[in-house]
Amino acid sequence: MGLLLTERAAQEVKTILEQQKLDPASTFLRMGVKGGGCSGFSYSLDLTEGKSDMDEEFDVHGVKVVCDPKSYLYLNGTTLDFKDEVMGRGFVFSNPNATSSCGCGSSFTA
Repeated sequence: MGLLLTERAAQEVKTILEQQKLDPASTFLRMGVKGGGCSGFSYSLDLTEGKSDMDEEFDVHGVKVVCDPKSYLYLNGTTLDFKDEVMGRGFVFSNPNATSSCGCGSSFTA
């Protein structure tokens, strides 16, 4: 399965890279999870120039995406989208591995 980005999310990442004058050829979008949040795990997103040999790596709509092996166990099959709505804008995770999630959508239980 892997990690997926909608075209809208990929375009937003490319816009951020351009605004921050980061080289898309050497910058990765790191998707991960960490303990905490109101449901047990919280999602993390970061732009990084480093990756580990252990990282899972994907090229999605021209965006280089990496994920550490532990996070990948929880994120395999997850789609990252970007919403720009009246009530707010930001990245949204759609995770088929989550058994429940919090109301704010930034943490989950697996």
